[in-house]
Amino acid sequence: MSTVSGSRTLETVENLSDVGKQAWAGLQGGSKTEGNFYNPFVSYAFLSALEDSGSAEADTGWIGSHIVVRSAEGTLEAVLPAYLKMHSYGEYVFDHAWADAYERAGGRYYPKLQSSIPFTPASAPKLLTANETDDDLLRSLLAQGMQAVVDKLGLSSAHITFVSEDEAQLLEGHDFLTRHDQQFHWYNDGYSNFVDFEAALASRKRKQIRKERREALSNNGVEIEWLSGDDLNEEHWDAFFTFYQDTGARKWGQPYLTRSFFSLIGERMPNDIVLIMAKRDGRYVAGALNFKGSDALYGRNWGCTEHHPFLHFEVCYYQAIDYAIAHKLDRVEAGAQGSHKLARGYQPAITTSMHYIPNPSFRRAVSDYLVGEREQVMFDAQYLEQRTPFRKG
Repeated sequence: MSTVSGSRTLETVENLSDVGKQAWAGLQGGSKTEGNFYNPFVSYAFLSALEDSGSAEADTGWIGSHIVVRSAEGTLEAVLPAYLKMHSYGEYVFDHAWADAYERAGGRYYPKLQSSIPFTPASAPKLLTANETDDDLLRSLLAQGMQAVVDKLGLSSAHITFVSEDEAQLLEGHDFLTRHDQQFHWYNDGYSNFVDFEAALASRKRKQIRKERREALSNNGVEIEWLSGDDLNEEHWDAFFTFYQDTGARKWGQPYLTRSFFSLIGERMPNDIVLIMAKRDGRYVAGALNFKGSDALYGRNWGCTEHHPFLHFEVCYYQAIDYAIAHKLDRVEAGAQGSHKLARGYQPAITTSMHYIPNPSFRRAVSDYLVGEREQVMFDAQYLEQRTPFRKG
């Protein structure tokens, strides 16, 4: 613990329980208070479920190193969720080439300091404060605290992934480098229903989507359920975990999230969950896990035990659009990668990550690389924006 900015103190804690659920509830963005922005991924419920389930802990290479600012009286004023990482898995902003270059030059890249929502490629506030009056000062203290941890431990770098635009601007002032990437988001243009959304599409694309939806559902005898709140039970989580394991085994070799994680989120934040399940002949055959914030639906995980044409598109994309329209949400964030989402009405969206590298030579090399990468990301987004399925003009 060290004293910063007068009588305030800064420390790192390994577990969220060292902060406490009640104190966390006062942080902007991470708690449901009327009229305020809420992001489920920085809620105490979600982050503590990752830790308590063993999904994000020391044994899996996520060592909690959350940066905390307290007042002279010990009141929590700001938090930066952070981890000492022994690898780069589960982050979705890829720095494996950076690690390889650093180690080939004789350095030790890991452990690094990582502020991210484990296994969650969705933008969410990271510089969380409970004091609006001193908001900028407190966020600056968190950034300085991250740099202090890097310097004290002799780490190669610190990374804050999927940050908001205002956080990126603040971090640039603290010598963090800016990195861009691209996702695909669906935006609600005041649609009253899915047919209303279809009317905004070019005729050929509209016909294609209708064909895909028919083939996914009626042609296969598939029924869809939206499950949230008290409707969720362990039967649903058992089925969904089977789907998740199948996808994880094919993509990563082994799933990141444990079975108990799903039970814990079902217990701690059921009203923030939208589990979209597909059933055929009375049996669940596919599902997609979504989380609901104050203005967005966030698609996270998908899996199936039966493969049917276009079922993935229906469960993950079209049903998410249906839900967002019905609940008057501004957008659907469909997760990392996937240019195939473009034809389904999802549009390119730029995401931002920030990186602190103290070594001058390595920083210069990364900075030069990022200039070209940012230009390419912007070029790709502009190119794809001209090829959305919406009617021109």
